[in-house]
Amino acid sequence: MPDNPILETGERRINEAVCIDTKRIFDSCVSKDCLEDLRVTFFSRSQRLIDEAVTIKTRDCTIEEVSIDVEEVPFNRGFYSVDITFYFRLRFDTYAAPCTTPQVAIGFAQFNKKCILYGSDGDVKVFVSNPCSEALDCPVAPQYTNPVAKVQAVDPVILATDICDSCDCCVSVCSSFPQSILNSIEDTMPSCGASKAILVTLGLFSIVQMERDAQILIPAYDYCIPERECNCNTSNP
Repeated sequence: MPDNPILETGERRINEAVCIDTKRIFDSCVSKDCLEDLRVTFFSRSQRLIDEAVTIKTRDCTIEEVSIDVEEVPFNRGFYSVDITFYFRLRFDTYAAPCTTPQVAIGFAQFNKKCILYGSDGDVKVFVSNPCSEALDCPVAPQYTNPVAKVQAVDPVILATDICDSCDCCVSVCSSFPQSILNSIEDTMPSCGASKAILVTLGLFSIVQMERDAQILIPAYDYCIPERECNCNTSNP
Protein backbone atom coordinates (compact mmCIF):
# COMPACT_ATOMS: atom_id res chain seq x y z
CA MET A 1 0.00 0.00 0.00
CA PRO A 2 1.23 3.57 -0.61
CA ASP A 3 2.40 5.68 2.31
CA ASN A 4 -0.22 8.36 1.63
CA PRO A 5 -3.43 6.65 0.52
CA ILE A 6 -5.84 8.72 -1.55
CA LEU A 7 -9.13 9.29 0.27
CA GLU A 8 -12.30 9.89 -1.69
CA THR A 9 -14.35 12.87 -0.46
CA GLY A 10 -17.08 13.67 -2.94
CA GLU A 11 -15.73 14.93 -6.24
CA ARG A 12 -12.30 15.94 -4.89
CA ARG A 13 -9.62 13.58 -3.58
CA ILE A 14 -7.30 14.11 -0.63
CA ASN A 15 -3.76 13.49 -1.85
CA GLU A 16 -1.91 13.73 1.45
CA ALA A 17 -1.88 15.25 4.94
CA VAL A 18 0.44 18.22 5.28
CA CYS A 19 1.61 20.22 8.28
CA ILE A 20 1.30 24.02 8.03
CA ASP A 21 2.44 26.82 10.31
CA THR A 22 -0.41 29.29 10.76
CA LYS A 23 -2.22 31.35 13.37
CA ARG A 24 -4.78 29.48 15.43
CA ILE A 25 -7.64 31.28 17.17
CA PHE A 26 -7.66 30.09 20.79
CA ASP A 27 -10.42 32.34 22.06
CA SER A 28 -12.72 35.08 20.78
CA CYS A 29 -15.63 37.22 21.90
CA VAL A 30 -18.20 39.49 20.30
CA SER A 31 -19.70 42.64 21.77
CA LYS A 32 -22.38 45.18 20.91
CA ASP A 33 -21.62 48.36 22.84
CA CYS A 34 -23.79 51.44 23.20
CA LEU A 35 -21.40 54.33 23.86
CA GLU A 36 -23.48 56.97 25.55
CA ASP A 37 -22.53 60.66 25.81
CA LEU A 38 -19.02 60.52 24.40
CA ARG A 39 -17.39 63.95 24.58
CA VAL A 40 -16.12 65.08 21.18
CA THR A 41 -12.80 66.92 21.18
CA PHE A 42 -12.38 69.74 18.69
CA PHE A 43 -9.33 71.78 17.83
CA SER A 44 -9.19 75.51 17.28
CA ARG A 45 -10.79 75.91 13.83
CA SER A 46 -13.46 73.26 14.25
CA GLN A 47 -14.39 74.47 17.73
CA ARG A 48 -14.91 77.97 16.35
CA LEU A 49 -17.34 76.57 13.77
CA ILE A 50 -19.23 74.74 16.50
CA ASP A 51 -19.50 77.84 18.69
CA GLU A 52 -20.77 80.02 15.83
CA ALA A 53 -23.27 77.49 14.46
CA VAL A 54 -27.02 77.76 14.95
CA THR A 55 -27.64 74.23 13.63
CA ILE A 56 -25.33 71.20 13.81
CA LYS A 57 -25.87 67.88 12.06
CA THR A 58 -23.66 64.81 12.38
CA ARG A 59 -22.49 63.68 8.96
CA ASP A 60 -20.57 60.45 9.69
CA CYS A 61 -18.29 58.64 12.12
CA THR A 62 -15.33 56.41 11.29
CA ILE A 63 -12.78 54.44 13.28
CA GLU A 64 -9.50 56.29 12.81
CA GLU A 65 -7.13 54.23 14.98
CA VAL A 66 -7.26 51.31 17.44
CA SER A 67 -4.69 50.82 20.20
CA ILE A 68 -4.34 47.25 21.55
CA ASP A 69 -2.34 46.21 24.62
CA VAL A 70 -2.00 42.57 25.69
CA GLU A 71 -0.81 41.61 29.17
CA GLU A 72 -0.69 38.28 30.97
CA VAL A 73 -3.23 37.86 33.77
CA PRO A 74 -1.44 37.11 37.09
CA PHE A 75 -2.29 33.85 38.86
CA ASN A 76 -4.38 32.69 35.89
CA ARG A 77 -2.05 30.88 33.56
CA GLY A 78 -2.89 31.00 29.88
CA PHE A 79 -5.25 33.99 30.12
CA TYR A 80 -4.45 37.48 28.86
CA SER A 81 -5.98 40.88 29.39
CA VAL A 82 -6.69 42.89 26.24
CA ASP A 83 -6.99 46.66 26.63
CA ILE A 84 -8.51 48.29 23.55
CA THR A 85 -8.84 52.00 22.84
CA PHE A 86 -10.94 53.10 19.88
CA TYR A 87 -10.34 56.53 18.35
CA PHE A 88 -13.28 57.88 16.35
CA ARG A 89 -13.25 60.64 13.76
CA LEU A 90 -16.53 62.52 13.44
CA ARG A 91 -17.62 65.12 10.90
CA PHE A 92 -20.34 67.67 11.56
CA ASP A 93 -22.19 69.99 9.21
CA THR A 94 -22.36 73.41 10.87
CA TYR A 95 -24.77 76.13 9.73
CA ALA A 96 -23.92 79.71 10.75
CA ALA A 97 -27.33 80.89 9.48
CA PRO A 98 -30.45 79.23 8.06
CA CYS A 99 -30.39 78.24 4.36
CA THR A 100 -26.63 78.62 4.04
CA THR A 101 -23.91 76.29 2.82
CA PRO A 102 -22.66 74.16 5.73
CA GLN A 103 -19.06 74.07 6.82
CA VAL A 104 -17.52 70.84 8.04
CA ALA A 105 -16.13 70.60 11.58
CA ILE A 106 -13.96 67.61 12.46
CA GLY A 107 -13.81 66.19 15.97
CA PHE A 108 -12.41 63.14 17.72
CA ALA A 109 -13.65 60.87 20.49
CA GLN A 110 -12.22 57.81 22.21
CA PHE A 111 -13.58 54.75 23.99
CA ASN A 112 -11.76 52.21 26.19
CA LYS A 113 -12.71 48.54 26.33
CA LYS A 114 -11.21 45.62 28.23
CA CYS A 115 -11.70 41.86 27.96
CA ILE A 116 -9.93 38.69 29.15
CA LEU A 117 -9.32 35.87 26.69
CA TYR A 118 -7.54 32.52 26.75
CA GLY A 119 -4.32 32.49 24.75
CA SER A 120 -2.67 29.20 25.84
CA ASP A 121 0.94 28.79 26.95
CA GLY A 122 3.91 29.14 24.65
CA ASP A 123 7.01 30.53 26.32
CA VAL A 124 9.22 29.59 23.39
CA LYS A 125 11.84 31.58 21.48
CA VAL A 126 11.71 31.18 17.70
CA PHE A 127 14.84 31.81 15.59
CA VAL A 128 14.41 32.28 11.85
CA SER A 129 17.12 32.20 9.19
CA ASN A 130 17.50 35.50 7.41
CA PRO A 131 19.87 36.33 4.51
CA CYS A 132 20.55 39.73 6.08
CA SER A 133 21.81 38.12 9.27
CA GLU A 134 24.24 35.73 7.55
CA ALA A 135 26.88 38.45 7.41
CA LEU A 136 26.65 38.95 11.16
CA ASP A 137 28.30 36.91 13.87
CA CYS A 138 24.96 36.17 15.56
CA PRO A 139 21.49 35.61 14.16
CA VAL A 140 18.67 38.07 14.34
CA ALA A 141 16.77 38.59 17.57
CA PRO A 142 14.38 35.76 18.44
CA GLN A 143 10.66 36.04 18.01
CA TYR A 144 8.60 35.31 21.09
CA THR A 145 5.48 33.25 20.66
CA ASN A 146 3.24 35.54 22.65
CA PRO A 147 -0.40 35.59 21.60
CA VAL A 148 -1.63 38.32 19.32
CA ALA A 149 -4.95 40.10 19.79
CA LYS A 150 -6.93 41.02 16.69
CA VAL A 151 -9.88 43.41 16.70
CA GLN A 152 -12.46 43.49 13.94
CA ALA A 153 -14.95 46.33 13.99
CA VAL A 154 -17.19 48.23 11.63
CA ASP A 155 -17.69 51.98 11.65
CA PRO A 156 -20.09 52.85 14.47
CA VAL A 157 -23.68 53.90 14.00
CA ILE A 158 -24.58 57.39 15.20
CA LEU A 159 -27.56 57.06 17.53
CA ALA A 160 -27.82 60.56 19.02
CA THR A 161 -26.08 63.95 19.06
CA ASP A 162 -26.52 66.43 21.92
CA ILE A 163 -25.31 70.03 22.23
CA CYS A 164 -24.59 71.42 25.68
CA ASP A 165 -22.76 74.33 27.27
CA SER A 166 -19.06 73.93 27.87
CA CYS A 167 -17.04 75.25 30.77
CA ASP A 168 -14.92 78.30 30.05
CA CYS A 169 -11.53 76.62 30.27
CA CYS A 170 -8.58 75.65 28.12
CA VAL A 171 -7.56 72.00 28.28
CA SER A 172 -4.66 70.60 26.27
CA VAL A 173 -5.81 67.43 24.53
CA CYS A 174 -2.88 66.92 22.15
CA SER A 175 -1.32 64.23 24.34
CA SER A 176 -4.51 62.16 24.54
CA PHE A 177 -4.51 61.17 20.86
CA PRO A 178 -1.96 59.18 18.81
CA GLN A 179 0.56 61.12 16.83
CA SER A 180 -0.77 59.68 13.58
CA ILE A 181 -4.10 61.44 14.22
CA LEU A 182 -2.43 64.72 15.13
CA ASN A 183 -0.36 64.61 11.94
CA SER A 184 -3.55 64.44 9.85
CA ILE A 185 -4.88 67.69 11.33
CA GLU A 186 -3.81 71.05 9.94
CA ASP A 187 -4.63 73.03 13.08
CA THR A 188 -3.68 71.18 16.27
CA MET A 189 -4.02 74.14 18.61
CA PRO A 190 -6.23 73.30 21.61
CA SER A 191 -9.51 75.13 21.78
CA CYS A 192 -9.70 77.79 24.51
CA GLY A 193 -12.88 79.27 25.91
CA ALA A 194 -15.27 76.94 24.08
CA SER A 195 -18.93 77.83 24.60
CA LYS A 196 -20.47 74.65 23.18
CA ALA A 197 -19.72 70.97 23.61
CA ILE A 198 -20.90 67.99 21.57
CA LEU A 199 -21.93 64.67 23.12
CA VAL A 200 -22.59 61.73 20.82
CA THR A 201 -24.05 58.26 21.37
CA LEU A 202 -22.59 55.54 19.16
CA GLY A 203 -23.41 51.90 18.50
CA LEU A 204 -20.27 49.80 18.08
CA PHE A 205 -20.04 46.16 16.95
CA SER A 206 -16.66 44.46 17.42
CA ILE A 207 -15.03 41.01 17.52
CA VAL A 208 -11.86 40.33 19.53
CA GLN A 209 -9.72 37.27 18.78
CA MET A 210 -6.67 35.83 20.54
CA GLU A 211 -4.28 34.18 18.08
CA ARG A 212 -1.03 32.27 18.38
CA ASP A 213 1.30 30.55 15.90
CA ALA A 214 0.57 26.82 15.76
CA GLN A 215 1.41 23.81 13.60
CA ILE A 216 -1.74 22.16 12.29
CA LEU A 217 -2.16 18.99 10.23
CA ILE A 218 -4.64 19.50 7.38
CA PRO A 219 -5.68 17.46 4.32
CA ALA A 220 -4.24 18.63 1.00
CA TYR A 221 -6.20 18.15 -2.21
CA ASP A 222 -3.92 19.58 -4.88
CA TYR A 223 -2.01 22.70 -5.85
CA CYS A 224 -4.20 25.73 -6.42
CA ILE A 225 -4.11 26.52 -10.13
CA PRO A 226 -6.60 29.06 -11.55
CA GLU A 227 -8.94 27.72 -14.19
CA ARG A 228 -10.44 31.04 -15.38
CA GLU A 229 -8.58 32.89 -18.12
CA CYS A 230 -7.70 36.55 -17.70
CA ASN A 231 -10.10 38.80 -19.57
CA CYS A 232 -8.40 41.98 -20.83
CA ASN A 233 -11.28 43.16 -23.01
CA THR A 234 -12.28 46.63 -21.82
CA SER A 235 -14.35 47.67 -24.87
CA ASN A 236 -17.61 46.61 -23.19
CA PRO A 237 -18.31 48.96 -20.24
